[in-house]
Amino acid sequence: MTRSVIEEPQSFTLAEAQKPNLTDEEIRYAVKKLQREPNEVEWAMLEAQWSEHCSYKSSKTLLKQLPSKGPRVLVGPGFDAGVIDIGDGWVVTLHIESHNHPSAIDPYGGAATGVGGVVRDILSMGARPIALLDPLRFGSIESLHTRWLFDSVVRGIADYGNCIGVPTVGGEVEFDPSFERNCLVDVVCVGLGRKDKLVLGEARHPGDFVYLVGGRTGRDGIRGASFASKTLTEKSDTERSAIQVPDPFTKKLIIEAILEAVDAKIIEGMKDLGGGGLTCGLSEIAAKAGTGMEIDLNRVQIREPNMQPAEIMISESQERMVLLIRKENERKLVNILNKWELGYAKIGHVTRDGLLIIRQGNEVVAKAPAKFVAEAPLVPRSAKRPEYLDALAEVPEPALPEDLDQTLIELLSSPNIASKEWIYRQYDHEVGIRTLVKPGQADSAILRLPNKRALALTTGGNSKQCYIDPYWGTMGVVSEAFCNLVAVGAEPVALVDHLQFGDPGNPEVYWTFKE
Repeated sequence: MTRSVIEEPQSFTLAEAQKPNLTDEEIRYAVKKLQREPNEVEWAMLEAQWSEHCSYKSSKTLLKQLPSKGPRVLVGPGFDAGVIDIGDGWVVTLHIESHNHPSAIDPYGGAATGVGGVVRDILSMGARPIALLDPLRFGSIESLHTRWLFDSVVRGIADYGNCIGVPTVGGEVEFDPSFERNCLVDVVCVGLGRKDKLVLGEARHPGDFVYLVGGRTGRDGIRGASFASKTLTEKSDTERSAIQVPDPFTKKLIIEAILEAVDAKIIEGMKDLGGGGLTCGLSEIAAKAGTGMEIDLNRVQIREPNMQPAEIMISESQERMVLLIRKENERKLVNILNKWELGYAKIGHVTRDGLLIIRQGNEVVAKAPAKFVAEAPLVPRSAKRPEYLDALAEVPEPALPEDLDQTLIELLSSPNIASKEWIYRQYDHEVGIRTLVKPGQADSAILRLPNKRALALTTGGNSKQCYIDPYWGTMGVVSEAFCNLVAVGAEPVALVDHLQFGDPGNPEVYWTFKE
C-alpha cells in the first residue's frame, strides 16, 4: 500500500508558508494551481526549477523573437542543444552555457564542471562531443584575485577537456575592472552525430523505464540553480555547498557508453542532469511529451548517508544522465553499462497521467503535474533606458595621440590584444585528429568532418561596445563572428547566443537586455 504525505486542500495564508526562494506572487500561484500548500520537497523542487537559471521566466518571451528556423536547422531552441544538417546523413550539434557564479567561488571546479555540463548537453542529443571553445571575462590583470581566478579557470577547462579527450580549439579572453567580482566563464561545445540516431529529451512512450546512469547522487550542488540566479555578494563565498564536484574520468566512460547505446538505437529519450538535478531533468522530459513519471528515490544510488528526499531531488551532483528505455531493450543497456563499469539504477517509469509522482518506498513525498513543475510562470519586467547612457553622451571625443608609434605599442601590449598562447597551449587542441586550423593560426578554428567537408568555429563578444550601445554593440558582435568565419572561407550557417545580464528586476538592466 502506498502512503501519501500530500495534504488535502485547506485554507492557506501566505504568512504560514515555509517560504522558499520564490516571490510572493509565485508562492500564491503554486498554492492556487495545486489547491493546497506544497510540502517541503515540492517547495524545494519549485525553487530550483522556477529559478531564472532553469526557467528563463524573465527572458523567454523576448528570446522567442529570435529567428530559429532555417533550411539546415533540425532542432532549435527548447532542447539541450541545437542541431543543424551538414549533409550526407551527418548533423552538428552546438550549445553554449556559463558557470559564472561557481567559478567566482571555486574557479577550478566551477570551470571544470562548466565544461562537463555543456558536454552532457551535446551527448544528450545522441552526438559525440568533438570540440570546445571558451569565451572568458575577468577583472583587471593587475589584480592578484583576478590572476588567481584566471589561472584556476584555465586549468579547470584544460584538465577536464584533456581528460575526456575533447579538444579546446578556440575562445577569447577580456580583462576589465567591471568583471572583478563576477567573472564570466562560458563554454561552447560542438558535437557530431548521425541524423537517423538523434535522441530528443521527450518521454513519449508511457511504460518506458527511467534509468539514472553515471555518478552517485550527493549533497554537492544543492540549490546550485538558485545560487546561479542570485546576485553575487561578499557573502556568496559561504555558499560552497552549491558548487558541483567534477569527475572527468566518469564522464569519459559515460560518453562512450551512451554513444554505444545510441548506435544500438535503444535509447527512447535522454536528458542530462545539470541545474535543478532530477527535478529539472524529470519534469522537463515528461512535460515535453505531455506524459508523467513515477519515481522511487530509494532506488537512487546515493554517496552520502541520510540524504533527504528534497536533497536527492535538487542535488546537482555531476556526471549523471537520465535514459528512457523500452522493456525489451533493458538487457542490452545493462550489458553496455556493465561493460563500461558505470553505475546505474532503474528508478521509475513513464506514465500517461501527466503527473510527476515522487516516492520514497511506499511513501509519496511529492506529487504535481510535470508541466506545472517544468514551466514557471512568466514574469513581466519593466524596462527603462539607463541614466548612464546620457552621461556617456556628454563625454568628449578623445584627441588623437601625438605619438602613434607608442600608442600602437601600448595597444599591442594590452592583455586584451596580446597573444593568448599561454592559454591555448595548456589545451590539447588536436585530440581526435580533426583539428585542421589550430588556435592562434586564424580567426576561426577549422575541424575535419567525415563527409569531406570542414567545420569552422568561432566566438565573439565586445563588452564595452555593448555597454555603450546595447543594440549596435550586439550587431557588431554578430557581424564580427560572421567575418571571422568568412575570413577562413566558411559560410555562416548557425549561431548560438549567450546573453548575460544583471538582475532582471532592475528596469535599466532589462532595457539593455531588450535592446
